[in-house]
Amino acid sequence: MSTVLERPAAGLATPTDKEVQGALATGLRNRWYPVLPSRFVETGGRPVGLTRLGEKIVLWRDVQGAIHVQTDRCPHRAVPLSRGMNEGDRLRCAYHGVEVGPDGTVLSVPGQPGCPLEGRKAVKTFPTVECADAIWVWFGDALHEEAAPFNPPEQLAGGEWGSFCCYADWNASWRYIYDNLMDPMHGTFLHANSHTMYQGDTQATFVTRDTPKGFVFEKAGQRDVNFDWSEFLDDGALYVRLEIPYPKTGGPGGNFGIVSVITPIDETNSACFFFRVRKVQGWQRDVWRFLYRTKLEPRHWHVLEQDREMMDGCGLGLERHEMLYQHDAGLIRLRRYLAKEARGQLVALREAGKA
Repeated sequence: MSTVLERPAAGLATPTDKEVQGALATGLRNRWYPVLPSRFVETGGRPVGLTRLGEKIVLWRDVQGAIHVQTDRCPHRAVPLSRGMNEGDRLRCAYHGVEVGPDGTVLSVPGQPGCPLEGRKAVKTFPTVECADAIWVWFGDALHEEAAPFNPPEQLAGGEWGSFCCYADWNASWRYIYDNLMDPMHGTFLHANSHTMYQGDTQATFVTRDTPKGFVFEKAGQRDVNFDWSEFLDDGALYVRLEIPYPKTGGPGGNFGIVSVITPIDETNSACFFFRVRKVQGWQRDVWRFLYRTKLEPRHWHVLEQDREMMDGCGLGLERHEMLYQHDAGLIRLRRYLAKEARGQLVALREAGKA
């Protein structure tokens, strides 16, 4: 996690707060983001067009099942490639039949064979991995088109952990959803009728604890009672981890964990990934997965719906009307961190003449 900002070169204006907030509106760059659950893109099936971080992208699988993510724009007339056909090893634009390969090279121009467009890498291709049943894409800036290593937290890497990929689109800025995740106190009130979050003190003192990749914001003197802590991590992607204690009826294993990654769609909409995780193996994992699918999942979506209703329609500029207090120290620190990172990226781009 970066901790030092470089001083702008002589003659270059320091980014203003407005410019920093504008850069953050559609997401912090140079990070991995999940863009869609893996099951939504079929092998050899139709290409899927999406908007993520304000960019139009197309997702498709070749006949071997490999996932490809590219700019959703034909290099000929700039119409969406997602409206074309998946030919198994390439996309064919529906407008004039131009064919584009997985690396963005134009393979064929049927209307004028041999034209200069053929053989050119004319479509941007994004670094892509699949993990925890989701498709992750690297969104770099002009200085970081090559992806950083993808190092998911242990809860998403399999092994001792079982997980479910829970996905929903919300009509809210990605930053306000992260604020909600860094606010453990709202669980005591908003989710008071939840089957897992009805206990705990309605008053609390919070403390912040640094970690190698971020920080923990937690209730002092209360643990394993309610939604008692949140951990923010910046490790190639932006994660918020939390745990909710399970009653014995929830099956074997420890606390129920959630690893959240919020991917901006545009300034006012977000693709939300709430990975439900539990440290269980063998038959215990099978029992937990069965209980989750048959008994617990509807309850968890009910809790998420309460959060969604609070966030619904929350566009940019909400901060102007807030009057924050001690319970909000976690989200304040997160906001400052994101602003610092965005400012550093703007400075670097200006120094390199890329902004």
